[in-house]
Amino acid sequence: MLTSITPLGERGRQRRWATSALSYGIGSALGGAIMGTAAGLLGAALAVLARPGPRLLVALIAELVALSALADAAGWRPPAPHRQVDEDWLGRYRGWVVGLGFGFQLGLGVATVVTTAAVHLLVALAVLSGSPTAGALLGLVFGVTRALPILAAVRVDSPARLARLHRRVDEWARRARWSTAVSLGLLAGALLGSGVSGS
Repeated sequence: MLTSITPLGERGRQRRWATSALSYGIGSALGGAIMGTAAGLLGAALAVLARPGPRLLVALIAELVALSALADAAGWRPPAPHRQVDEDWLGRYRGWVVGLGFGFQLGLGVATVVTTAAVHLLVALAVLSGSPTAGALLGLVFGVTRALPILAAVRVDSPARLARLHRRVDEWARRARWSTAVSLGLLAGALLGSGVSGS
């Protein structure tokens, strides 16, 4: 996806990259906020049936974070649709429509291929928040963060630079998997430590 909307490609389609990229960011933020709001609403409904105490909630979150870290370290792909955004849109619609549509689908988090358990963890955290507002905020941060890598394409104005971006994306993917697993593991340890010290 990152290499689909570039200044080189948009110039060839007689479109402005800045417009497509901005629309992509807006769509991703919107998709994330909607996903988070829906998860928060589900959590609020479930909280009517049972609301765990603070210590149990921290322990549950720590376990979910630890499971996500293990899943990413093992290279396990969580269940998700086996689809990506439709690249036929690139030649069919205006740049802002493509950007908004691609961004929205990716911002939802679980509407396309999921490569890290951290995405499912985020949805679970939004549910556990028990608040549509907190869920929306979590989703919004996710959506904005998910859109930021498109800025790496800002200087792709030649086939050579596009090829370099492809290579960098492959390198980043491997590093991101391990850095995510390590970060989640450290977070799980911190949560478990806070639970023990608070007990």
